[in-house]
Amino acid sequence: MESSIKTPTETAGTPVRIAVVIPCYRVIPSVMDVLRRIGPEVERIYCIDDACPEGSGRYIQEHCRDGRVQVVWHEQNQGVGGATVTGFKLALKDGAALVVKIDGDGQMDPALLPRIINPILAGRADYCKGNRFFNMESVQSMPSVRLAGNAVLSFVTKLSSGYWNIFDPTNGYVAIHARVLAELPLDKIHRRYFFESDMLLRLNTVAAVVEDVPMTALYGMERSNLRIRTIIGPFLVNHLINSIKRIAYNHFLRNFSAASVELTLGTASLLFGLIFGAIRWADSITTGEPVTAGTVMLAALPVILGIQFLLSFLNYDVRNVPQIPLHKRL
Repeated sequence: MESSIKTPTETAGTPVRIAVVIPCYRVIPSVMDVLRRIGPEVERIYCIDDACPEGSGRYIQEHCRDGRVQVVWHEQNQGVGGATVTGFKLALKDGAALVVKIDGDGQMDPALLPRIINPILAGRADYCKGNRFFNMESVQSMPSVRLAGNAVLSFVTKLSSGYWNIFDPTNGYVAIHARVLAELPLDKIHRRYFFESDMLLRLNTVAAVVEDVPMTALYGMERSNLRIRTIIGPFLVNHLINSIKRIAYNHFLRNFSAASVELTLGTASLLFGLIFGAIRWADSITTGEPVTAGTVMLAALPVILGIQFLLSFLNYDVRNVPQIPLHKRL
């Protein structure tokens, strides 16, 4: 089946091969409707039964007559990331040029697929993801727990991924150019709910261009397997680890610039001021003797300078978001 979406390469007689990956875990009430709404521009659909106790894969196989659908089973549950990676590998093996990941719970409208992939087809992005925060109406319809959790995680993801231009990082409606996908260490990407955020780190290390696409999430009677209270702690820890990895790789191993010096001096200066000030403050409380103005300045000045250096580093980091699509350079 040839794609109905026109792209620059089609003028040369080369249709774009689009594949869709759908992780399937407890999605029986909604997955058939999702499959029915995927348009003819898609050539292949991979439904990954992630050891679903309800038998989502078997249900799809018994009720779906769409020849594009291929059901794959995991013997053990690997999480949404593991299921998506399995689909990614199959799409690459089958020669897809562009791969889209849609959840099977009905919250992602398949009709938005042309909008999600358009920045890639236009040649200005390597990876696109949905953004549910773009429209005020979408924000108002979002459950309050998800709204608060995504707001916090969106901010820390900017630091850990280096993509200061994106929001809603846990949005799973994503599309990626196959050339870029082939450059990623798929076996190292986080297998569970940290998958989308970890993908952004891996994309940043290869300098891929990421673009947000406005979308509206559909919240119905579907059950979510995500529990914000149980994952917020591990998410923050993983983001801290990824922040250290990214900064060390981008600003010290792969490149060394004025920003690297600013980060080093800023961190050292800030820590010195805070530690020295805390020690002098504790001594003053113990002895009852007030600290001198010189001592206060000796603690405050490094803190002020350290903050200025760190702000300068962040300014450089924000301006250093990848701008030239990787798939054009490969």
